Amino acid sequence: MEKRIGTISILVYDKTSVAEVNRLLSEYSDFILARYGLPLADRHLNIISIIIETSTNNINALTGNLGRIKEVEVKTILSKHIENENRIKTQEFHR
Repeated sequence: MEKRIGTISILVYDKTSVAEVNRLLSEYSDFILARYGLPLADRHLNIISIIIETSTNNINALTGNLGRIKEVEVKTILSKHIENENRIKTQEFHR
């Protein structure tokens, strides 16, 4: 299985959605390397950032489910490195 490492930034605009976001992150906790959150109550905004390492299928499933939650915005950045059977290779991109 090819694994990617990257970050997922989650903006939660409605605090009633935080419980659903946390439930989903718990489901994917085996793939989460680090997580931190910043509640900005005066701005009605919660920011959660995670570092994740797993297949693109798992990353897409997680971000897709997060994006379907009311008042949640999700952005993902993945590294160019792909881990496959204990080897790391760099994807080639044409500019």
